[in-house]
Amino acid sequence: MTHSTLCNKFSAERRPLGARYAMRLLLAAAALSPMLHAAEPVQSYPGKAVRLIVPYPPGGGTDAVARVVGQKLSELWGQQVVVDNRGGAGGLIGTETVARSAPDGYTLLLATSSGLVVNPLLTPKLPYDAVKDFAPVSMLAINPTLLAAHAGVPVASIKDLIAYAKTNPGKLNYASVGAGTPIHLGMELFKMLTGTNIVHVPYKGSGPAVTELLAGQVQLMLNSIPPMLPHVKTGRLKALGVGSAERSSAMPNVPTIAESGVPGFETVTWFGISAPAATSPAIVAKLNTAIKKVLSDADLAQRMATQGSEPHASTPAAMAAYMREESARWKKVIASAHIVVD
Repeated sequence: MTHSTLCNKFSAERRPLGARYAMRLLLAAAALSPMLHAAEPVQSYPGKAVRLIVPYPPGGGTDAVARVVGQKLSELWGQQVVVDNRGGAGGLIGTETVARSAPDGYTLLLATSSGLVVNPLLTPKLPYDAVKDFAPVSMLAINPTLLAAHAGVPVASIKDLIAYAKTNPGKLNYASVGAGTPIHLGMELFKMLTGTNIVHVPYKGSGPAVTELLAGQVQLMLNSIPPMLPHVKTGRLKALGVGSAERSSAMPNVPTIAESGVPGFETVTWFGISAPAATSPAIVAKLNTAIKKVLSDADLAQRMATQGSEPHASTPAAMAAYMREESARWKKVIASAHIVVD
């Protein structure tokens, strides 16, 4: 065998080994690469503008909460938080947008009780899974509700209302901001817990409902506090009880419905932040820390108070647990009241 033949044979034997070795190096590098890249964004996050999607049009309560929180996060991070209103289909369009977004912490959802709890119970074929497609980050705020009566209704308290409704079954009407909304479900919960018969009259929004309540076309309404408070102060409406677990700072002298003889009653509208499901736990933790910090700001609390909201931070786990509790509560109410939304 010549020297040239030996060299060719040796090279041929070495090439497969070299190729295998190179492949191992490439595979090892590929496995290590996500770890290296994952660590970098967490340390520098956020390194660019963050998009906060509000699944409703501008101008409402959800939008207001998003803008005050977004501004404070922008100030904290030195990066712009862009509030992106994606209204339509009762919040489904914006919510699905976040569910399908890259899980990198740069697209977040202004989560609501309607979008992530009530809609999944009432809409069988959603374009997203409210549990599997999202990672809870933190609660942001709660809006306590107020159960009020027209001035002409002969009741002055929740106990009076229950007694009057039982004596006059089906004679009282209550307004809601729409069928299948948390406000509607809240009054059905009240009826279920008190054994009363009060007729539901749905309206397309808070404005028309409050107008009809003031005119005496309906006798009762459970609603967020801001649109009701001015009329309570003028005496056109009677404040019977607030729907939150604790008394509202906006109306500290008005008892809760629960403490007025309806234990277990709680109805609030709430807001939170959720991210796409596969978002890194480290980024979720960093977001949670930032949100807790801005929610402790006195200026933010004052601005929220003018909107009827109260800051309410939480851990991701606590937000997830609260959503499960809400889902279980409203599932029972929907079944009991036979609520169906077309």
